[in-house]
Amino acid sequence: MEIRKSAADDIGAIMKIIEQAQANFKKAGIDQWQDGYPNSASIERDIENEESYVLIMDGEIAATGVISFRKEEAYTRIYEGRWLSVGGYAVIHRVAVADRYKGRQLSSAFMELAERLCRERGLRSVRADTHEQNLPMQTVLKNNGFQYCGIVYLGSGAKRLAFEKVI
Repeated sequence: MEIRKSAADDIGAIMKIIEQAQANFKKAGIDQWQDGYPNSASIERDIENEESYVLIMDGEIAATGVISFRKEEAYTRIYEGRWLSVGGYAVIHRVAVADRYKGRQLSSAFMELAERLCRERGLRSVRADTHEQNLPMQTVLKNNGFQYCGIVYLGSGAKRLAFEKVI
């Protein structure tokens, strides 16, 4: 297993994984990623911002995710709770695992990478948000030591459950 920054050549493989996740959400009745987002343009931006990562297994892209150190506007206000820390943090976004690699805890590798990158930058917090019906991601977050902190609203107005891990 290897994790590396994504390159433009990876967009097709990343989009295939995103499309699998979108189909799985739709099948499960979860209204997440059902509005054409994320799309190839958002993946391109992630790559240009050097925030996109891919996880390689058996010579192929098995998972994708974003780790950002930019301030997340949606995290400025949190409802029905509070963040565990103040100051700088990393944000984990758009984690998706190819169907054939599910069940191998590959999502946890992105959590571990975010923690390592935070330590390298002298930061002590990793945050994430997920759809309230996305129980698999909530489980991944909790299993990796994240605590539920409250509710945030995305720019679109969509409600998300907010999690944080102080490292």
